[in-house]
Amino acid sequence: MRKLQLHWKILIGMLLGILFGFVMTYPDWGRDFVADWINPFGTIFVKLLKLIAIPLILASLVKGISDLKDISKFRNIGVRTIIIYVCTTVVAITVGLLLVNTLVPGKGISQDTIDKLTSTYASDAGVTSKLEEASRQKESGPLQFLVDMVPDNALNAMSENSLMLQVIFFAIFLGISMLLIGEKDAKPLKNFFDSLNEVVLKMVDLIMLTAPYAVFALLAGVVVSSSDPELLLALLKYSGVVVLGLLLMIVFYSIVVSTFTGYNPFAFLSKISPAQLLAFSTSSSAATLPVTMERVEEHIGVDKEVSSFVLPVGATINMDGTSLYQGVAAVFIAQALGFPLDFSGQLTIVLTALLASIGSAAVPGAGMVMLVIVLESIGFPPDKLAIGLALIFAVDRPLDMCRTVVNVTGDATVSMMVAKSVGKLGEPKVKEWDDHYDEVK
Repeated sequence: MRKLQLHWKILIGMLLGILFGFVMTYPDWGRDFVADWINPFGTIFVKLLKLIAIPLILASLVKGISDLKDISKFRNIGVRTIIIYVCTTVVAITVGLLLVNTLVPGKGISQDTIDKLTSTYASDAGVTSKLEEASRQKESGPLQFLVDMVPDNALNAMSENSLMLQVIFFAIFLGISMLLIGEKDAKPLKNFFDSLNEVVLKMVDLIMLTAPYAVFALLAGVVVSSSDPELLLALLKYSGVVVLGLLLMIVFYSIVVSTFTGYNPFAFLSKISPAQLLAFSTSSSAATLPVTMERVEEHIGVDKEVSSFVLPVGATINMDGTSLYQGVAAVFIAQALGFPLDFSGQLTIVLTALLASIGSAAVPGAGMVMLVIVLESIGFPPDKLAIGLALIFAVDRPLDMCRTVVNVTGDATVSMMVAKSVGKLGEPKVKEWDDHYDEVK
């Protein structure tokens, strides 16, 4: 299975998985069959990607920093990364707000639909857990995200994917310290991380051999566990606004790539498409991160010095798709429930969604936790928060899949922009899983 054909194989796997899932919703035993015999293969695939995410971040970031001859280069990369991420997030939120105010999807929701959605989802465990998590995050101080970035135990930080920022902090600290002790003393440790980086990238290649079959299992599981079709249709206009906004962000990224890097936007989208398809299937930027790094480095030509910092940071703090969704969802809920929302309220949405995206975990469902924080920031009645989430809960998973695609595409776009700005965007050097197979067979 060669890399050039991988995105087509994954796409075929996705389509077959969706078709199989629809077919298996009709027999009484179909859902149980998919849950017991199909889902586990998709779960194993996601676990494998998450398994190598932390080792890859650690090895590639330490290698990237230790390869630098001038520490000021890393400062330049860091500053440019944060500024560009903030700018793209503001663009995403603005696009979402413009669309939802223009198309007004909340006006098309009848009271009967609101009542049905409320009775179905307001007391759902998924909704209540999001409210509890948002309440916990809101109680923390304004600088808590800085405290959370610094680990008190490096091994503990590496044991949990949600602590990715702590791993990044430790890797940067370690890499800079290696630079400061001199090349001679740092060489043994540097050689270790160089070797570890190559091994983990080879693991990515091997895991990707199973990707078409895994996405079949993942999509089949999503389809058979989908909500009431009538409720999905009732939210079609709202979903359409979100998806339209996400598509406009893909167009925006393509224009940015073409303008600032001179790279063919169609070639760009083609080369990162395996990462996009996996993002759609897993709904997790963290799980997709190893594939995103491999595609950007080997297939686009972004130097590891840049990708090893920009992409892990982006998977944690750059949530363009999620931020756009929050803007649309917040205004949609206000429209549907008759909550007045003026310009200052919408400006508050922009600022709150921007700040919330920085502290959001790169895992499925984190967007709804951020949405609660956004709704509370505009003075939405606390007793109606559960109703507000219930209105959109039925379509949250498919929209989560779509917005994760945008998150990953945004990360890749920014990595190219930063690489171009520091002269680190070169020729691709594609590595296949069997490059050294003849030596060991």
